[in-house]
Amino acid sequence: MIDIFYQTPLELEDWNGQSPAEEWDQDVARRALDELFSLTRQYKFSKDFQELINFVARFRFYAPFNAMLVHIQLPGAKFVAPPQKWLHVYDRRIKTGARPLVILQPMGPVMFVFDVSDTEPIHEKALPLPSGVDCPFEVRGGRIGAELNLTTENAKRDGVKVLECEGGSQRAGEIKRAQPGKYLDVLVKQRPKVEYAQVKLQYELLLNSSHSAEAKYATMVHELAHLYCGHVGTPNNKWWPDRRGLVHGIEEFEAESVCYLVCTRLGIDNPSDEYLSGYIKTNEEVPPISLECVVKAAGLIEQMGRERLPLRKEK
Repeated sequence: MIDIFYQTPLELEDWNGQSPAEEWDQDVARRALDELFSLTRQYKFSKDFQELINFVARFRFYAPFNAMLVHIQLPGAKFVAPPQKWLHVYDRRIKTGARPLVILQPMGPVMFVFDVSDTEPIHEKALPLPSGVDCPFEVRGGRIGAELNLTTENAKRDGVKVLECEGGSQRAGEIKRAQPGKYLDVLVKQRPKVEYAQVKLQYELLLNSSHSAEAKYATMVHELAHLYCGHVGTPNNKWWPDRRGLVHGIEEFEAESVCYLVCTRLGIDNPSDEYLSGYIKTNEEVPPISLECVVKAAGLIEQMGRERLPLRKEK
């Protein structure tokens, strides 16, 4: 993806010897997964990283973060589900001695799941597994639906205004800080009457108006990846980290990785595939990126295209 990305004077401030990215990098508690990868050297080499990123991109039935956790524990996993689902939905039981996999549970701590290879039919007449379980990695053709508009609306809660403008074929988009003092109207309630809340305008995200909806969405994902990976700072460190000060190559690799994950899981062709493949072919090791930031940003952006999200909590 061609990324036109500018830093404004607000971002070129004096950090007294340490950039926000360096400060965040030293906070082990907030980057536990990155610490694990660093110590064990997992996914440092391009071949291993490509295997991980391809797995997460195709493992669509769980969020990117959980897909990564599955790959860490069982790289050859095919389809995972908790015991109750295997039993009641697929008429299968867990084999004796099977190893459970741990993933994060929505609105809870963790849950245990098992791969299809660790299950067996409960009786001889059990129905064959559906294609979604037996062949979960089949390539799907995809076109963008409501994801573009829904992501545009959800971005407003983070102070992001999406604008379209004319541009040449090589200009995809950019995200930059907006001039202070303006606000965005964010829809918070539709029934029994329409209600809006005002959110401070923080960023402007520009898209090329001449591009297709699919290309616009891929560009939006790429630029939002810059935001949620912390490349342009943050209004609140509890929402996403401030990692300004990274070298441009790391920023681009993270944004392209997020774009590849989100778009591939939707079945949308995107140029991030070529970027990552080209880099991996010519470089033995991946740059020192934050895998944790990449998968969390991908999960958030994916969610933004799927459902309307509530306003951020200021505290």
